[in-house]
Amino acid sequence: MTTIDAPLSPDELGRRLTEVYDLVGPLYRRAQRSVEQGLTGDSLSVGVRAVLTLLHRNGPMTVPQMGRAQAISRQFVQRMVNDAAADGLVESTANPAHRRSSLIRLTEAGRATISAVLEREHLLLREVGGDLTDADVTTCLRVLGAMLTALDHVDVA
Repeated sequence: MTTIDAPLSPDELGRRLTEVYDLVGPLYRRAQRSVEQGLTGDSLSVGVRAVLTLLHRNGPMTVPQMGRAQAISRQFVQRMVNDAAADGLVESTANPAHRRSSLIRLTEAGRATISAVLEREHLLLREVGGDLTDADVTTCLRVLGAMLTALDHVDVA
């Protein structure tokens, strides 16, 4: 007899986590389309939004650090940083730890922009409902984090 709190066998865990992947893909694509279609009330691309969010949460970072954090190529991040810089949302500063890899930081306009985006998203996400508890969300984050860690060996193009 199994209980809901008992660890799953490796085979059953694999089957159940496939269900998670099957939901994460469409969720990501819908969220991406929502950003692209301007449903969040801004004109940021998904890539620029990701750069601004990283800098908002972590402070100044190098392009390679952002690439590693998002599991995307440094070249793609550099293009998004260039787009954000062209819009006056980020700027490069000297990096005391590495002369050839400058730090990217938010400008005042960048801080205001990403703060407004995150506030609009917060208001949208408040409507998720479903009687979710803090424990539900904590468990979701733990599971998704474990799944991400299990794929750490996959190279970023």
